[in-house]
Amino acid sequence: MPGNAAVEMRNISKAFGEIQANSNVNLDIYRGEILALLGENGSGKTTLMNMLSGIYFPDSGTISVDGKEVVIRSPRDAFDLGIGMIHQHFKLVDVLTAAENIVLGIDERLNIRKASEKIRSICRQYGFVIDPNQKIYDMSVSQKQTVEIVKVLYRGAEILILDEPTAVLTPQETEKLFDVLRRMRDDNKAIVIITHKLHEVEALSDRVAVLRRGEYVGDSPTASLNAQEMTNMMVGHKVSLNIARPDAVDPEPRIVVEHLTVRNTEGITKLSDVSFTANSGEILGIAGISGSGQKELLESIAGLQKVESGTITYIDPAGRKESLIGKDPLEIAQMGVTLSFVPEDRLGMGLVANMDLVNNMMLRSFRRGRSLFTDRGTPRRVAENVVQELEVATPGLSTAVRKLSGGNVQKVLVGREITSAPTVLLTAYAVRGLDINSSYMIYDLVNRQKQSGVAVIYVGEDLDVLVELCDRILVLCDGKVSGIVPGRGAKKREIGMMMTRLGGVEHE
Repeated sequence: MPGNAAVEMRNISKAFGEIQANSNVNLDIYRGEILALLGENGSGKTTLMNMLSGIYFPDSGTISVDGKEVVIRSPRDAFDLGIGMIHQHFKLVDVLTAAENIVLGIDERLNIRKASEKIRSICRQYGFVIDPNQKIYDMSVSQKQTVEIVKVLYRGAEILILDEPTAVLTPQETEKLFDVLRRMRDDNKAIVIITHKLHEVEALSDRVAVLRRGEYVGDSPTASLNAQEMTNMMVGHKVSLNIARPDAVDPEPRIVVEHLTVRNTEGITKLSDVSFTANSGEILGIAGISGSGQKELLESIAGLQKVESGTITYIDPAGRKESLIGKDPLEIAQMGVTLSFVPEDRLGMGLVANMDLVNNMMLRSFRRGRSLFTDRGTPRRVAENVVQELEVATPGLSTAVRKLSGGNVQKVLVGREITSAPTVLLTAYAVRGLDINSSYMIYDLVNRQKQSGVAVIYVGEDLDVLVELCDRILVLCDGKVSGIVPGRGAKKREIGMMMTRLGGVEHE
């Protein structure tokens, strides 16, 4: 290892009620290296790093920084020790500038001009591109992430933790981020990344450390492992890493969108003149940087979004056509149109956080009741099947969904929607936050839906997966269609350019 450990975590344990998140974990973090921290959902990766960054406090164990045992009770304590964490969901104030967000909360006399000079110096040193005077609401996702990274560097962080740093970046933005992280490593920073994208682990990290069910499995130089071996360490057994893509099954038009335009409540155009057809028995992928209109597109089809102009036509298996415009979700269901919607905001829109698994399954079927009494037997059986088939980690079916890890919440949501026997399945980021084993379970379920004749519209952020899984890929940029390309043979770089309007082609 390159020198003495910057951080030594010894016998770290943390429990949340009956759930043991970490158990006697030993982990070393070194300066001058990029460490990839891997593990399945619920393995304790984020919990462990949250203890290092001061969000949680360990039940037992010790943490040492530069050989000295320390107590970290808050993020401020962590900053004082040179530790900063960049979370997957940014913690920025939209109406403030980049400079104002970066200095927010620092106990020093506010001097924006002086702060901006320091920010520009940090940017020059590591290759960031950022305007200190730009408002956050005017920034792209990658720019916001840059602000978060500069914010911890401004506070003097020498040990940086990044949670899913490439989740919503284009391939080009990911390459730029990796270049920056390598410069920071070469400047003797200690960097930890939490990610499920193993090809990025291979490309970026120097060492891999693995957690399984809250316990430390081991570590190894990245160069000595391949993706299959990393997966085997995480899961404890061999997992197939092949995404099947069966041929389309007798494709027939199921959803036809023509010249669709949507504005949000503030009058901002989110979709402009969008046209495409989603066929039964195939998977249509939707690619685009975050905020390009993916959410509005799915919500328009599901009856959750008001449409300004254009048409959305549903064609049932018997060939009958029906417009979905102007109908709310209940009307659409009463028409006999079964649209299953897996939204981006899984606890805000998809599930009720304080309800248990059975009650959340009932949300799909309670309106079909024929008596004063609600049928709980069927939802319970559905819940049992979802827990078993998707290996949901839960103390029991009566556990409130909010007590589950983010990945297990996602499994519950996707499982519920797929078991409702849809004719059209709309999915937004179905594997966001899922470990590789769980992700491949979802890919398999989606493919089974396709083979049964369902029209699947799959919004995803991992271009490798979109290329392998989807029959066609529609690319959105700023609410407009940049092009539609076949899944087979699609080039990630070409799609990335289309996502930023650097290129635009259409193949049908």
